[in-house]
Amino acid sequence: QVQLVESGGGSVQAGGSLKLACVASGYEYSTWCMGWFRQAPGKEREGAAALCPGNNSPYYDDSVKGRFTISHDNTKNTLYLQMNSLDPEDTAMYYCAAAGGSVLSPLAPKYYIYWGQGTQVTVSS
Repeated sequence: QVQLVESGGGSVQAGGSLKLACVASGYEYSTWCMGWFRQAPGKEREGAAALCPGNNSPYYDDSVKGRFTISHDNTKNTLYLQMNSLDPEDTAMYYCAAAGGSVLSPLAPKYYIYWGQGTQVTVSS
């Protein structure tokens, strides 16, 4: 049974940083993509960043490019999202997700079948 557990969310002032972590059990990042998605109140879930095995280049949404960094520690089976220069527009519930098959667009939520429970990130101005 696949389980993804996020942590690291919280409240921070604009310009601050947070690092999210997602521990995966029953799933190894060796074949399919993993990513971080976010959903603000009243908005659709959107992809922030993704990693796919065999591809050295991470995928980032334009809104986070240059500020967020996604990484994976194989020894800990943990996916990370380092978030710097946070802006109130980054306020959302952040979800870790893992795909179970081919992904044509790594930032599209529809390709991911395993989801964590989410961790809240709130950025105040």
